[in-house]
Amino acid sequence: MSEWRKVTTEEKIASEKGSLISGPFGSNISSKYFVNHGIPVIRGNNLSLNIGKRFIDKDFVFISNDKAIELNTWATKDDIIFTAAGTIGQVGIMDNLSYNKYIISNKQMRLRVNKTKAFPLYIYYWFASPMMVEKIISSDTGSTIPLINLSVVKSLPLLLPPLPEQKAIAMVLSSLDDKIDLLHRQNNTLEAMAEAFFRQWFVEEADEGWEYIKLEDVAFVQNGYAFSSRDYIEDMGDCLEVLKMGHIEKGGGLKINPKRDYVQRDEKLSRWILNKSDIVMAMTDMKDNVVILGVPAMIDKNDVYVLNQRVARIFLKSNTELISNYLLYIQLKNPDFIAELQSKANSGVQVNLSTDVIKSSEITVPPRKVQPEKGTLIIDLYLKKESNDGQIRTLEKLRDSLLPKLMSGEVRVRG
Repeated sequence: MSEWRKVTTEEKIASEKGSLISGPFGSNISSKYFVNHGIPVIRGNNLSLNIGKRFIDKDFVFISNDKAIELNTWATKDDIIFTAAGTIGQVGIMDNLSYNKYIISNKQMRLRVNKTKAFPLYIYYWFASPMMVEKIISSDTGSTIPLINLSVVKSLPLLLPPLPEQKAIAMVLSSLDDKIDLLHRQNNTLEAMAEAFFRQWFVEEADEGWEYIKLEDVAFVQNGYAFSSRDYIEDMGDCLEVLKMGHIEKGGGLKINPKRDYVQRDEKLSRWILNKSDIVMAMTDMKDNVVILGVPAMIDKNDVYVLNQRVARIFLKSNTELISNYLLYIQLKNPDFIAELQSKANSGVQVNLSTDVIKSSEITVPPRKVQPEKGTLIIDLYLKKESNDGQIRTLEKLRDSLLPKLMSGEVRVRG
């Protein structure tokens, strides 16, 4: 460990000239400059508090090349991007890029690593580690919104092993993240295949004689328990995780790393404890930004979650009408079904779905004899996705346990 050095991000190392990291803030870009195609603008949605998402290379707005040259706040491969205002603690590294050049917005900060002194991917993992994210968040200098400035980032501590060992550490962590990313991409393919088969077999090739019935005729729909923040406790190993609307991805499915709250197990909560393959659905959203209203997710584990209020729990009464919750879930996840539900929501400052509206929504029930032939492949695709989800959790647990040990030198790898 004697060759490991404690420095700050702007300290000179040995006799070499120049700071370890340098970088500006981005530019304030008015929406009037947005164009359909051009130079992508990096914003907060391209970064994450999730260490596995090194850079989210999609969902950009664009500006013209001339405007980008005028702004001159470029970002390119191996640059590290911080959120400087808003959700501070978000950090990304620009790798596996789809575009040659990017511009950063005014709420982001670009840091460029001196590669003679440090390996960019190692620096990313250092800043994205839970220890450093917590330190960044605690360095908030804002009054109305969370804020960090360049001097805060330049004063952050770094523990630097020799450059070859930095590379070796980064490669160990990166190899795990690459495997996790591959499994996520496989899951996207599996779900897309399941949806394509559903559209073909249960929509395009549906017989006119197929039955359309109310959801309440085949499934139970239940609202959650009204927890208070006073109910929440530290996770002590045998608690229940409160499943909230924030657990549901905007496109459907469970978030990988939602904000988690826990409650003590109690007999009075037994009817709200969720089972594997239960379907949950968000019942509330913001009027001006409807993202998850009516969007479902499927529960992946038994006896782990307890249902919060304004989230619906949906599960089949029996398998006499539909042979599997998966054949129900894929219908509830259909964008047309979600849009129809949203059109029936009560509107105020928030938009709300009632359980009665959900219960009265219609689903397709193919003849029982057709379902095993057509539905089994869809079910198998979802079961494969669940297997991948299990592997993802295992790899994430391994990465998260290795990261602090590698970064502290407790576990050594040689370059």
